[in-house]
Amino acid sequence: MSAIPGPRSATPQRPPARTPPLGRGGRVVSYLLLAVLGVLCGFAGSLIAMLWLPVGLLLALAGCGALFYGGGLLTGTRTGAALPAVAWFVSLLYVTEPRPEGDFLLGASIGGYLLLFLGALTGVLCTARPGLGGGLRPR
Repeated sequence: MSAIPGPRSATPQRPPARTPPLGRGGRVVSYLLLAVLGVLCGFAGSLIAMLWLPVGLLLALAGCGALFYGGGLLTGTRTGAALPAVAWFVSLLYVTEPRPEGDFLLGASIGGYLLLFLGALTGVLCTARPGLGGGLRPR
């Protein structure tokens, strides 16, 4: 006859605290690099999404999603995911504004609106995913 295991501890055990892969100085440099990459990803994504509408839109969203998720993974903080998302969104707002000549990069079309909405949603989801530091933790 096999022995029945006894009850486990009533208090849940916390997983060990994760340490971010970068130190403080490395995180600051990576934040600046992620912000620049967010701006570049926004400009490139607007060009690609409008050039090849169905496939280009998916490529632009995959690129921004990879940048947001990778930024959070690299720094281990929510700021690492939110900073490139904010820079991406601001750069898209810039390219939506018409120029004095009447030109614009991201037009008022279904593709432009989908890029803005789904990209912002991707940024929010990558920032709010569990496991990133920087938020309030229950005691």
